[in-house]
Amino acid sequence: MLKTLSLTLKLMVMLALAFVFILPIAWMALGSFRPHEEIFKFANVLEWRTLFPVEWTLQNYADLFFDTAEPFSRFIGNTLAVAATVTIFALFFNSLAAFAFAKMNFRFKRILFVFFISALVIPGEVTLVPTYLLMRNFGWINTYAALIVPSVISVFAVFLLVQFFSEIPRALLEAARIDGASWLRVYQSIVLPAAAPALVTLAIITFLGQWDSYLWPLVVISDQSKQMLQVAIASFTNMEMTEWGRILAADTVSSIPILLLFAFLQKYYVQGITMSGVKG
Repeated sequence: MLKTLSLTLKLMVMLALAFVFILPIAWMALGSFRPHEEIFKFANVLEWRTLFPVEWTLQNYADLFFDTAEPFSRFIGNTLAVAATVTIFALFFNSLAAFAFAKMNFRFKRILFVFFISALVIPGEVTLVPTYLLMRNFGWINTYAALIVPSVISVFAVFLLVQFFSEIPRALLEAARIDGASWLRVYQSIVLPAAAPALVTLAIITFLGQWDSYLWPLVVISDQSKQMLQVAIASFTNMEMTEWGRILAADTVSSIPILLLFAFLQKYYVQGITMSGVKG
């Protein structure tokens, strides 16, 4: 009896939490089908019209995708290309660094790792100006290189993978070395397959970070044709009028890839987060 009551209580709490988290997303998605004058008309009352449109329209999506001055599909393509490129390079370089710190022995490894991890306490805003000056000296301002290169190496990514790589038995790696495998072969054939959940977790986090990036693209990109998604959505707000219908439609479209990515890779994401924090 007590067990049934406990399970019922947990289910009710989970349903309540799910409702709280899903309600804003549902309001955003359904609100994108409202005409401009109806979006906030029923926001102060709690009834079916608060969530569901009275008058359904696709005008917000038409304005979003058929505006030649601000081609939203181009912004999606830019963001997708940058996010995918950063994710691929981040998985390669950060996993190599994490493998070296976790499994290889070299002088001053502990000291270097401590200094490297200490960068986690430095806010990104502090390095914004030096990174911008570096990009300017390279001549990369207003180019995709300025969006991609500074985002590839991540201290958090290396830290996450080091925790996971540390769980791989060293005897397995030593056996491969005795059989004549190089460190690169060990990394490719043993470490990467064993670390698939952590790599998927890192891929999701990296892709999501780039997909939602706002401040850095706003600083280094002024060419509208090269702009990123979140900056483009923010441009729908101006001094004369905020295009809420268009913003809700853009937010809904930009949320779909992330929701699909997490839905298909949720198992690996949870497993990677859980296992990377387990020691011993």
